[in-house]
Amino acid sequence: MAEAKAASKPRVADVLEQYGKCLELVPMDPNFGDISVGLYVKDGVFTIWTFSSKPGVEARIEKIRDQFVVLGGMKSVEDTYNQAIPSCGQLHIRPVKFLLNQAVGKAPDFAPPQGEMSIKDSKSPLLLKVVGEEQDDKWLYRVSGEGEAPNPMVRLRMVVAGFMRYGEMNKVSDTQVMFPCGVRHDELVRLLLPYSRNISSVEGMMAAEALRGQMTTGTLGFSVT
Repeated sequence: MAEAKAASKPRVADVLEQYGKCLELVPMDPNFGDISVGLYVKDGVFTIWTFSSKPGVEARIEKIRDQFVVLGGMKSVEDTYNQAIPSCGQLHIRPVKFLLNQAVGKAPDFAPPQGEMSIKDSKSPLLLKVVGEEQDDKWLYRVSGEGEAPNPMVRLRMVVAGFMRYGEMNKVSDTQVMFPCGVRHDELVRLLLPYSRNISSVEGMMAAEALRGQMTTGTLGFSVT
């Protein structure tokens, strides 16, 4: 596959033709001069692109792509600096929108945590845990909570609902979910867990980010500085 090369002053139409639909836009990269960064998809390939022509921008996009791969369990496309493909062959569109934001926002040397997938619940004293298990050749994820809390099952069902909404996962039971591909995606589950524990706050954050993007970018949400 030919390497995706940055061009000087490219036309939006040309970029869409080459890289496909823009799935997500991060209005400002806090780690590189507040440039905007977009995620595109075409023929099963994700492309990370910016219209910025700042010196060093190609190296920055490569760092974002590398974080995108590590944080999302993706595979980089050989001989490119800004492209990746899903390891399972399915795109999982909603999760990768969160993934791009994390890849841009985290420090370039950020290393994701390993081991147990757990987090303190934002709405109760529970410690939320997610454990994967294989059943009938499918990889399922079970949500549980440790600690004392009123109506703990209500909270667990809400977390499951969060995974369904933000991860586009399928509900298996009140405490179990799986990705439609049936494949193990621990990296995406770890990424989604903080969002899935609090739907209302995330919805507010997403609305604010969408408005921020409209206010700080052009017609299609792109910055060219």
